[in-house]
Amino acid sequence: MIKNLVFLALFCFLFSCTTTEAPKASPVDKKAIVDSTIAAFQKTILEQQIDSTFKKYHFNGSIAVFKDTIPLYRRENGYSDFKKKTKIDSNTIFAIGSVSKQFTAVLVLLQMEQGKLNVTDKVSKYLKEFQIKEYENITIHQLLNHTSGLNMVGGKLMFKSGSDFFYSNDGFNTLGKIVEKVSGKSYAENVQELFKKAGMLHSSTGETFKGNNFASAYLGTPAKFQEVPNMPKRLGGGEIGTPAGGILSTIQDLHSWNNALYGGKILKPETLKLFMAKSAERRHAIFGKMGYAYGIMLNIGKPNSYFHSGYIKGSPSLNIYYPDTKTSVIILSNIADEEKGKGAIFRPHIEVKKITDHLENTLIQLRSQH
Repeated sequence: MIKNLVFLALFCFLFSCTTTEAPKASPVDKKAIVDSTIAAFQKTILEQQIDSTFKKYHFNGSIAVFKDTIPLYRRENGYSDFKKKTKIDSNTIFAIGSVSKQFTAVLVLLQMEQGKLNVTDKVSKYLKEFQIKEYENITIHQLLNHTSGLNMVGGKLMFKSGSDFFYSNDGFNTLGKIVEKVSGKSYAENVQELFKKAGMLHSSTGETFKGNNFASAYLGTPAKFQEVPNMPKRLGGGEIGTPAGGILSTIQDLHSWNNALYGGKILKPETLKLFMAKSAERRHAIFGKMGYAYGIMLNIGKPNSYFHSGYIKGSPSLNIYYPDTKTSVIILSNIADEEKGKGAIFRPHIEVKKITDHLENTLIQLRSQH
């Protein structure tokens, strides 16, 4: 990889420094040539590096990298149904786990844009179960960035609201209830409208899913697996909850979502800024220290990136967006060997993120020289 980058840097340097005395022809668009050269190298590096990650981990799933609308890398491997030996393809629909949280956060902000709530409001204004002394100071903002102290609704707070970070699925399921209350429509109806707005043609909630192409979820290995029962319906149950982790989607739909959301087609500019603003810090068991905004995580330091991992039994996922180059990286899978622990389950995702973080930093450096 280093060799490739050095060669690329050298090419760009030589190209920007050379001048010729040739007779004047039509002007050469130097920037376009450098850009297309960089894109070609990007593709080569991604192919080499991510292909080797697929091979190393016998990765069963789908990985894609898009720059704006252009696919730079795309690969599917393995089965969506191990019993029938149905191969994963570009239409395969996966459970995305906590990647769902950003949709819930955006639904809350859309209600705010309509004047139906404010993120500074106390949750008790909308929900009876929060009208108790223990919960009286919890705000919508604190649920959005996991600083409410809530673990399970009905349980004791982990800390004084607003003073620390504790990741709470129940907090996001509560946000789903608030959206239902102020909009007068079910969460599924609200999120379906959002999918339509973002051009997501094959996404739904686990409860409302009707159709084919769903990747069944498995525990174990491709050689010795057991199917997770009652998928995808179980995602709507009390154990997970649709607003916290119950959305189904595809590579293409998540790419459309990233472009629509960060491209300003869903939220007003000031609302999008609020969605993306780091308002808490999180020490993630797998991805380390990071910032947390509203249902989205962000790198501390370079490169600029917004991402979220997702995990519900058998379905590890990761969605990354690099705003400086408008690049999406999406990793979806449907098997996990839980006996090896979460660290091992997410090793391919960590490696891909390291590859794309490093590449993003290099590209920004190169572009700044031209």
